[in-house]
Amino acid sequence: MKLKFYEYKNCGTCRKASKYLDSKGIVYSSIPIRENPPSQSDLKKMLKYYNGDTKRLFNTSGGDYKELKLKDKLPTMPLDKQIELLSSNGNLVKRPFVLSENFGLIGFKEEEWSKHFK
Repeated sequence: MKLKFYEYKNCGTCRKASKYLDSKGIVYSSIPIRENPPSQSDLKKMLKYYNGDTKRLFNTSGGDYKELKLKDKLPTMPLDKQIELLSSNGNLVKRPFVLSENFGLIGFKEEEWSKHFK
């Protein structure tokens, strides 16, 4: 499985992350997250890497998150509904969203990424 790099072109954090990957010579598939949100299976896979913490998958500072009042709704929303929501609206997914065969990363923290990319 080639590294999947879900990003939004106007996101500064995504640009930093892609520059980091490029500097390491990492080959990846760049996927526009708004037009092609992660699939339900990719979201479930990422969820395993984050010990089932669904809140980590959400872009909590985004306009869609706030408009849908998800801060109040998520604690009681069933997992399958959360996954369905994320897979249908890329604006709700925290980015960058990076998925490989053996690990997943959400957001860009160089110290965390350096554990996976030498």
